[in-house]
Amino acid sequence: MASALQPPNLCHPRHWPMWAAVGFFWLLSRLPWWVQRGLAAGVAALWWHVIRVRRDVALVNLRLCFPEKDEREIRRLARAHFGALALGGFETCAAWWAPRSRLPPHEITGLDHLAAARAGGRGVLLLTAHFTTLEICGRLFGETQPFGCLYREPNNPVIAHLMSRLLHANMSVAIHFDDLRGLIRALKAGEIIWYAPDQARRLKLSAIVPFFGVPSVTTTGTGRIAALTGAAVVPYFGRRRPDGSYLLTILPALENFPTADPEADALRINRLIEEQVRLAPEQYFWVHKRFKARGPEHAEVYGGV
Repeated sequence: MASALQPPNLCHPRHWPMWAAVGFFWLLSRLPWWVQRGLAAGVAALWWHVIRVRRDVALVNLRLCFPEKDEREIRRLARAHFGALALGGFETCAAWWAPRSRLPPHEITGLDHLAAARAGGRGVLLLTAHFTTLEICGRLFGETQPFGCLYREPNNPVIAHLMSRLLHANMSVAIHFDDLRGLIRALKAGEIIWYAPDQARRLKLSAIVPFFGVPSVTTTGTGRIAALTGAAVVPYFGRRRPDGSYLLTILPALENFPTADPEADALRINRLIEEQVRLAPEQYFWVHKRFKARGPEHAEVYGGV
């Protein structure tokens, strides 16, 4: 086993299948965009029938968050979500490897809000959420405005190696999600850091706060980070349009944030994310178990899923 000081040999035969898969997806990224979108529709139909665990998680989440919808509407939305997931996979290939000239059309609104927030050299937490457009919108945004990010290292060493190279080549700074000191240093230095607080773990800086009216583990760390660094918290969201283009929206920096009430701040952020989810609900990441690990006082909603 490779030690922390000795990285794995990525040329070893056990990694060849993954390298072959990477090569295959690189080739897919060279196809015309309309072809990729057509392939994504077929992949989505396959995933719906094959990846039953994630399908069931999405259905549970959608039933909880949209109780006003009947079962037919819920299943229609879930299938649309699998279409968005599959398309997100092809978008990731484009985000990683497509030349600038082959990127899809897009529009960015609100850059003036970002400029205002950065006045005086302030750092910025670019507050967003886990949408299926995450990778492509990050690439499109980065073509206009350099920024940094928090990241989790994938378990597969080949993917971890590729992601590390891409992040350090394309981001102004890449910070591991556990490196709080590194995040604070970057924000104090005036960096813009992409930050998505909507997939929290049950830690000290977390609370049970409603998300779509459903109790959910939610980080209270956003306000803490803003208070420690003086960074502005600027909401940013990207979504696909029906015509195949992308809209990236930057909203004004949150005013009167943080407050003395961390849970109220967390609820405010959840409600902001909810507003954006409702604009394109199929594009949010519903296959994540958003309502797990809430403690014995809350019922387990995923059952055997």
